[in-house]
Amino acid sequence: MGSKNKLKRFKENESFQNVIQPKREDIETGSLGLGGNWAKHFENENPIVLELGCGKGEYTIGLARSNPDRNFIGVDIKGARLWRGAKTALEEKLANVAFLRTQIELIHQLFDSNEVSEIWITFPDPQIKYKRTKHRMTNADFLEKYRKILKPKGLIHLKTDSEFMHGYTLGILHGLGLEVVYANHDVYKNEGSPKDVLEIQTFYENQYLDKGKPITYIQFRIN
Repeated sequence: MGSKNKLKRFKENESFQNVIQPKREDIETGSLGLGGNWAKHFENENPIVLELGCGKGEYTIGLARSNPDRNFIGVDIKGARLWRGAKTALEEKLANVAFLRTQIELIHQLFDSNEVSEIWITFPDPQIKYKRTKHRMTNADFLEKYRKILKPKGLIHLKTDSEFMHGYTLGILHGLGLEVVYANHDVYKNEGSPKDVLEIQTFYENQYLDKGKPITYIQFRIN
């Protein structure tokens, strides 16, 4: 994408009512007042579901279309990417969608305890190199951040084409004694996966499927 297109999208994001772009320093000082007030943003008390690392927001949009009684927030640091999801939500008048531009490691400072009902992690970078372990979105540190904002028995969903990420996450969950509700190493060949796993496909997921890569899925709880 050219720099002019990126700048244009950054500018449009500033005008979109469904895009929130807090500064890191404001998040870290706790001056924003977002945590505990997301119901005011959506003007209802419906359950809140996050998609972390949402990219273009394809999963956020897909979930919002099929679940109008829930509110969905796509989270990503790449403004030029989430612009696509935000624009689609506005075009389709999806009032139950918002996008939050921030680093995932700050997520526990943007929501109060028990404010989030579910979390989706879709096709994250597996960060295979050992020195990148701290960046894996299902490592113990990230799971603790998620635990702080999730309601009791809140679900986390991991959908990925990475067999490494699938196995790594199962190992972490078993090692910590956490509840694995459901796991499938090839959702399109083995029965049992929820419809949201099968019916919503991202652009990159379709590319993985064209290459014959299995898509894996884990549903688990951490509190």
